[in-house]
Amino acid sequence: MSATTSDPRIPPRETCVTRHVLEHRAKATPDRDYIRLADGTTVAYGAFAASVERAAAGLAALGVKQGDTVVVWSPNSVEMVRVWFAINWLGAIYVPINTAYRGNLLAHVIANADARVIVASVDLIPRLADIDRASLETVVALGGPPAPVAGLNVVGAAALDGDPATIPALARPIEPWDVQSIIYTSGTTGRSKGVVSTYAHLWHMSGPQAFNMLDEDDCMMVCGPLFHVAGTLPIVAMLNRGGAVSMVGDFETEKFWPAVRATRTTFAILLGVMAAFLAKRPPSPEDRNHTLKKAMMIPLPDDSRDFAQRFGVDVWTLFNMTEINVPLISQPNPGVVGTCGKPRAGVELRIVDENDCEVAVGVVGELMLRAEAPWALNSGYFRNDEATAKAWRNGWFHTGDAFRRDADDNFFFVDRMKDAIRRRGENISSFEVEVEILAHPAVRECAVVAVPSELSEDDVLAIVATAPGAKLDPLELLEFLKPRLAHFMLPRYIRVMSDLPRTPTQKVEKYVLRQQGLTPDTWDRDKAGVKIRRDRIRA
Repeated sequence: MSATTSDPRIPPRETCVTRHVLEHRAKATPDRDYIRLADGTTVAYGAFAASVERAAAGLAALGVKQGDTVVVWSPNSVEMVRVWFAINWLGAIYVPINTAYRGNLLAHVIANADARVIVASVDLIPRLADIDRASLETVVALGGPPAPVAGLNVVGAAALDGDPATIPALARPIEPWDVQSIIYTSGTTGRSKGVVSTYAHLWHMSGPQAFNMLDEDDCMMVCGPLFHVAGTLPIVAMLNRGGAVSMVGDFETEKFWPAVRATRTTFAILLGVMAAFLAKRPPSPEDRNHTLKKAMMIPLPDDSRDFAQRFGVDVWTLFNMTEINVPLISQPNPGVVGTCGKPRAGVELRIVDENDCEVAVGVVGELMLRAEAPWALNSGYFRNDEATAKAWRNGWFHTGDAFRRDADDNFFFVDRMKDAIRRRGENISSFEVEVEILAHPAVRECAVVAVPSELSEDDVLAIVATAPGAKLDPLELLEFLKPRLAHFMLPRYIRVMSDLPRTPTQKVEKYVLRQQGLTPDTWDRDKAGVKIRRDRIRA
């Protein structure tokens, strides 16, 4: 079963290829928990592997072959993980997409993924009706009886209950350098891009050099959606260790500690404001009545040591992106305020100027990196050679993020060097929001920028200039955008101007708009009492 290479830098098949790792866990520890739910339900490795084989047989009967892309469009659930692993069992490529996508954004990722089969929540399937579906032919509906969609073969979840004996033999072994998944990350000056990840890439991202504090006795909470690397990483990390994951739904402050106790969670990644919300709860005798031992805080708050003391946990921080492999990670309970950690073994990092020349200690520049091992970073952007070449210029992967470092080699995140906006854990492409705003007949031009949120990260400010003779009510524009954009992409702030500031070459001066920020004439939907409902989709 060993991989066809003697290069010690590449993990062998049996330690990183999903099918082989799951087979090994099912045989070695069939009764050991792999997935735990907040209601007390557990799924053991043996039973889970058997269910994955049945799903793989069902997908094979629908025509899925080794090397094919298969889109998965669903909220987090055991069934979604089962489908993911079934896709990989066949040597096919798992392509999860954001459940908030609709309209042009949805059409773009469907076309780019070039899949013939999609497995989707029954509540989401109607969104496929009115878009260009490119190569898509078959829809497998999860969560209830499917409604028909003209031009598509829509089947129920029973299609995923096949006979494992019918699974065809692999055309060739699945190797560490084969593609395991394509995860879409929001674009900055263009459409969302599909990050191509090999099995080796995800192993390095979640492996012992990045997460040396984890072992087989841990239960790691899945804190993010499975269409983000924040959800993908725990699933892979604990499979490779033979440990467990807890799947507890969206983060809610009052439900966090009960969920930890119910699932015996020992490790959690606390993103954005999660740690702050937990810390703001009144002190209680129950603060240490839990199983959590370790927490990864991203970013690291100034009071992280107070959090560690109060709740009796060790705290770390790190820097990561879908494209990379946790190149920066701290020691437990770091004492350097604002740090993202130090470079870990196996990864080389530089902070550079616009010409890729390294800058001095303390000077801000773009973070770029490369890995010692082959296949330890992303393999480019799917069907997007231009974006791949730009990101990988000069043989280094360019993160697009501004950093500085100190004399002790602590790295500090400064700002984004791109136009992406980060809101409540979601990356937002300003370009994609601008495209939909420009579709409004009263809008002549627009720019979308980030403004600081009073909670954490960013809020979305849209600045628009109207067409000649047109008037624009911000509330009317927001209503126009609701069916066109994911809920988290909808602007909180809207400012209407006669003209946008421009350079001599007629480019919009976004930096001027950022500096102006929230002007007195900026409309705020929160102050206007407008509530945005998040899509609630069944698994």
